Amino acid sequence: MRCCETRANNNCCNAICGCLEQNNNAKKKRIVIDFMYLDLSACERCNGTEGSLEEAIAEVKRMLELTGVEVVVNKIHIDSEEKAIQYRFESSPTIRINGKDIQLETKESICESCGDLCGDEVDCRVWIYNGKEYNVPPKAMIIDAILSEAYGSSRSSNIDENKEKQKYQLPENLKKFFEAMRQNGKR
Repeated sequence: MRCCETRANNNCCNAICGCLEQNNNAKKKRIVIDFMYLDLSACERCNGTEGSLEEAIAEVKRMLELTGVEVVVNKIHIDSEEKAIQYRFESSPTIRINGKDIQLETKESICESCGDLCGDEVDCRVWIYNGKEYNVPPKAMIIDAILSEAYGSSRSSNIDENKEKQKYQLPENLKKFFEAMRQNGKR
């Protein structure tokens, strides 16, 4: 039976004819991407990460939808210590896919733009991909993490699981950032 003949039965194959009618018998897999950041108005790393994330999603979203994977993106502005605690926020910016940080270990360096924003020295995340350090995650790194989650490649989540078991404490760097923002009347 050709694809277009199956449309009447709501069993479109999606990938062949592109009619994009959902197969009522298939359960969609869901990829939830949380992009968490301290500031998009001034922070070059947060802005760059948002751009890389948007480009990566644009590259893979249609393919994932055609194979029955729904992509949901949440942009979460971490604008208070309470919100940082609520989301167990470790470093800015952060990308989590289905609750797992795509950067398994947190590494940071001085971020001049966040320092200018709050009036104090602040560290932001450094991304490590294929043995190199980046201030903004490469699009390929994000695509790799999305596809690994979508198709079941075993991204190690032992570090994430161990972090979940530990009691969360707001990192000193974030305490310093929020305190400087309060003192400067910016939050």
